[in-house]
Amino acid sequence: MAASRHRRLRRTTVTAATVAAVALTAGLATGCDAVDKALDCVQTADAIADSVTALQQAVENASNDPTQLEESLDSIDKNLDKIGDKTDNADVNTAVDDLGKAVDNVRTSVENGDNTPDLSPVTDAAGELTKVCTP
Repeated sequence: MAASRHRRLRRTTVTAATVAAVALTAGLATGCDAVDKALDCVQTADAIADSVTALQQAVENASNDPTQLEESLDSIDKNLDKIGDKTDNADVNTAVDDLGKAVDNVRTSVENGDNTPDLSPVTDAAGELTKVCTP
């Protein structure tokens, strides 16, 4: 009888340990996933900041090479897609949308012949994105 109770106790202990290990692993994976997403956001926001700097330089040099403007805008769009695909954070999504609209407005200005578009909405939106991506 004592042996039977000992086996049940042992099974219960093993089961509890297994459940605890699974819960801990799931918690760590979820925690790491959140950290990975935050790091992806920061890294991509940094890449966008570099693209915005390149865009500013492209505007300054538009008379020499107008294709730089389009390349810079495309680079920002590509990085925005990366962030948008990796997050479900409402603040980040709002910042991504705002920056996307600002980039679209600059693109429209350039297509309408403006080689010196106002970049302040782009730089403001990029700053906001960097702020919401910072852990």
